[in-house]
Amino acid sequence: MSVNTNNIYGKISISDKSIAKVALKATLDCYGIVETVAGKLTDSISEFLKFDTAKGIKVTTVDDRIYIDIYAMIKFGVSISAVAESLKQSVKYAVENFTGMIVDTVNVNIVGVKL
Repeated sequence: MSVNTNNIYGKISISDKSIAKVALKATLDCYGIVETVAGKLTDSISEFLKFDTAKGIKVTTVDDRIYIDIYAMIKFGVSISAVAESLKQSVKYAVENFTGMIVDTVNVNIVGVKL
């Protein structure tokens, strides 16, 4: 799916994959995040076969709303709640700035800890 909008210049359509790449960049730039990982076995298989370029990021769009699920590994010794809250705000800001649309929900799933 994609997010669509109109302005005086015409129609703008932004794919979920593009939004996922922006969310991935914002995620990896966030302090305490080591990497993103596949959330499910099917995601792991598609990542292995290189169908998915933004592993660990799932974007769903409904009308003009964007819903993002992030599956990430964090660095040992950091506050999980602080990193998760910072990650939510960073991703929300980056995607809203990129798309001009409203990010309704950012769900952060901490899959593991790296030493």
